[in-house]
Amino acid sequence: MERYKVIKEVGNGTFGSVWRALNKQTGEVVAIKQMKKKYYSWEECINLREVKSLRKMNHPNIVKLKEVIREHDILYFVFEYMECNLYQLMKDRGKLFSEAEVKNWCFQVFQGLAYMHQRGFFHRDLKPENLLVSKDIIKIADFGLAREINSQPPYTEYVSTRWYRAPEVLLQSPTYGPAVDMWAMGAIMSELLTLRPLFPGASEADEIYKICSVIGSPTVSVWAEGLELASVINYQFPQVAGVHLSALVPSASDDAIDLITSLCSWDPCKRPTASEALQHPFFQSCFYVPPSLRPKTALAKTPPSAGSRIPLEQRSGRRYSGTLPSVKPMNNSPKPRAPLHAGVQRKLEMNSQDDPKYVKNTVKPQPRYRPPIKNAPIANQIGKTPGACVSDTVEKLGNLAIGCGKLPAKRQQPPPPMKAGGWHGQSDLFIGRSQEILPGRTFTRKVAG
Repeated sequence: MERYKVIKEVGNGTFGSVWRALNKQTGEVVAIKQMKKKYYSWEECINLREVKSLRKMNHPNIVKLKEVIREHDILYFVFEYMECNLYQLMKDRGKLFSEAEVKNWCFQVFQGLAYMHQRGFFHRDLKPENLLVSKDIIKIADFGLAREINSQPPYTEYVSTRWYRAPEVLLQSPTYGPAVDMWAMGAIMSELLTLRPLFPGASEADEIYKICSVIGSPTVSVWAEGLELASVINYQFPQVAGVHLSALVPSASDDAIDLITSLCSWDPCKRPTASEALQHPFFQSCFYVPPSLRPKTALAKTPPSAGSRIPLEQRSGRRYSGTLPSVKPMNNSPKPRAPLHAGVQRKLEMNSQDDPKYVKNTVKPQPRYRPPIKNAPIANQIGKTPGACVSDTVEKLGNLAIGCGKLPAKRQQPPPPMKAGGWHGQSDLFIGRSQEILPGRTFTRKVAG
């Protein structure tokens, strides 16, 4: 820790405090999280959920863990520094955010969630305080309650802050998944548009009542499993009709209302995934979604054509120019000091070998069948006896069969137009673009249309 100079405390929570600090060697400003609990072994440190999850993730919309330090049985996490969180922005806000600003932030968060969920983790504690902002860049932080999707239930009853807690968690379901993050995003999105929480419950029971008063009480056809969970804990839902969200969020567009409504569905199975949310019409004016973050159905139904790639690429460059590099710059990054970070880099390099572009470039074009009789010279058959013609024909057909076997060797290389502008030459433009943000580049506040 002697390499860092502490500037001031910027936060204090249940598990520890956060300090703004300066790296004396590089001059970089960082955020250092000091844990209150004592840790007496290194194995205990690296098995923490926050460490295990962040080791496996490297995304421009997920806060970067730079270093883990243990000194005198005190554990320190060194993160990249962000200026503030969404709660601070909303608390000091004199007027509503524009829908363009909300769209920009939510689009980035959904990209981070899609990346996280695809790698087997869900956050469980999404709230405005855990979404960090610097200029127009927003990042998901505080993975202290993160959980692996494939981990064994039962899960913890208390997870996220009550106002953003999904109904299945409020009803003490022993199993839940990434859909709890999507519910939280629906509540956060509404709060960004109104500067007021959507479900401000004073207790667990009051929280369920607030939810019912907004989206209506669940029925067997809406969420049968929820009614079963309620009966297990002897809870009876209040019979409330609910209201249309447009009455509570009057400044929101129809697409925004539709997205919030789907995110705040009683049934977790009916909520869109993060990948599906990125395809919602609300984000239609946003830039190109990387293929790796698209739902499989969208990839199958809407393959990009040669004519559509150019404007999408131009929109991407105009909106997030230079912020999402391909795989190569990651391999040239300086070698990290901490062994933890080195493990992350090795994992990413191994993942890059599974990139579809490596598979695509190895597919060889199949030779077209050409009937041998079309290539047989006719002039040499004139004036010969039928027997001689037959024997010559058999011999030449045998030679032609050998010649046809050599044809694919001449067709190994793709035709010149494919080298210049074909799909193989451009497949890496978007596949690796969501991996990392290049330093010194920022988002623009304007949402591209």
